[in-house]
Amino acid sequence: MNSGAPVAEGQLRALDTVVLFGVMAVWGLNFAVAKTGLEELPPLIFMALRFLLVAALLLPFAKRPHGQWLPLIAISFTLGILHFAFMFTGLTTLDAATAAIAIQLQVPFAALLAAFFFNDKLGWRRGLAMLLAFAGVAIIAGEPRLGGQYLALAFVIFAACMWSVANVQIKRLDPPVDGFTLNAWIAVFATPQLALASLLIEEGQVEALRNAGFWAYFAIVYQAVAVVVVGYGAWYWLLRRYQMNQVMPAMLLIPVFGVFSGIVFLGETLTVNLVIGGLVTVAGVAIIILRRPKATSPEAGRL
Repeated sequence: MNSGAPVAEGQLRALDTVVLFGVMAVWGLNFAVAKTGLEELPPLIFMALRFLLVAALLLPFAKRPHGQWLPLIAISFTLGILHFAFMFTGLTTLDAATAAIAIQLQVPFAALLAAFFFNDKLGWRRGLAMLLAFAGVAIIAGEPRLGGQYLALAFVIFAACMWSVANVQIKRLDPPVDGFTLNAWIAVFATPQLALASLLIEEGQVEALRNAGFWAYFAIVYQAVAVVVVGYGAWYWLLRRYQMNQVMPAMLLIPVFGVFSGIVFLGETLTVNLVIGGLVTVAGVAIIILRRPKATSPEAGRL
């Protein structure tokens, strides 16, 4: 897709703004869509099928990353097993709204690792922002309704941390690998890893696949087509047209759409703690993104 001439900073065109908001909506609504699929399929086999479909769709058009095979396999393990597997296992029992907010801790985690690996100065403002982000999740965790779900919440927070590790791995690729190629080959390498993990850990996969209904398979297709192929295709197109600091702030809408999707489509309850904790977390993440958008890699996969 031809990106055209670069647009001057501060001049997002109307159509591009619609595309940007559309991508955020697709990514945010995915929390409810994914949880619907997880009601019928175990998380590891669900993710294996998601990556398999992504690989089938993207690999025929992807470049061969010569000399980058081992780093890409390592990234596929971090994202496939340590990020997505834990994220979706946590989402199996955790409500979509809480997961949509808790996973935003990936941004402060990424800023911390950027300071450690790339000598990126944090400063007191970003340090305070990190405390705010974690405090917001703590407020939500203090709700009585989350009793018995602390392990699931811990899985989501761990997944957020692993996403930041993948950020470091991606930034250290030399030469860099474009986002399209990255998504394609990560899917290729993550699929057998997740399938093997499912075989070793989960039970009843074959029966679940046979009995799964329309919405379970719709969730897999949505993940692969809407989230990755369409969503990331549009995202990379926007990144070629605009500066990162013009489009990155829109990512603050993802938890908003995530909470909205849980309430509207899954009947989840909007509590006071969820609102306060969500606002505090998003405020902390916003400070980090607005002050230093390089804290996160635009190519790193998200839910």
